[in-house]
Amino acid sequence: MTELFHWQITLPIAAAALALGYLLGSIPFGLLLTKAAGLGDIRSIGSGNIGATNVLRTGNKKLAAATLLLDAFKATAGAVLAAALWGPEAGILGGFAAFIGHLFPVWLGFKGGKGVATYIGTLLGVAPAMVLVFALVWLSVAKLSRYSSLSALVAMLVIPVALWIISAEKVAIAMAIMTIISYWKHKANIERLINGTESKIGQKG
Repeated sequence: MTELFHWQITLPIAAAALALGYLLGSIPFGLLLTKAAGLGDIRSIGSGNIGATNVLRTGNKKLAAATLLLDAFKATAGAVLAAALWGPEAGILGGFAAFIGHLFPVWLGFKGGKGVATYIGTLLGVAPAMVLVFALVWLSVAKLSRYSSLSALVAMLVIPVALWIISAEKVAIAMAIMTIISYWKHKANIERLINGTESKIGQKG
């Protein structure tokens, strides 16, 4: 518990890690891929989101899968590169900043995705074993509820608790903050879940 309040990272290195992570995270792969494929501006369809779920609404599953992977790996890259350059604490900040960059990219007026893919990517970079926990929770909830959004929301709630239990307090705090921010970005989904109007997995229209 005491290590939570004793970060060894210096302010210049912390700033560098945050900048690196943010720049990587702010690359809008969903927008770039759909434009390159001649599908126009992804922000003009569906939810207006730049993430994989909205890319899927174009009907191009391969493009959606590529967006999902790239959005995840840009966060992993932010965490891994920062850790390699400046140490594990910098890695946490790099992954966190990549998540923030995806949600609030300066290039797009700070209007980005909802962060599930970059959340997973950050986990892969700072606590790889927790990706399996995320996947198991997601699959379990999805099988019971058939709601993709609910599955992600529950998984993001479980991860910080699991990290705290295994005494990875610094990572747990970072992921907890990311969970809170992603919940805010999912507020429309949460409202639909409460009202019973959220689309289920495999549901058309």
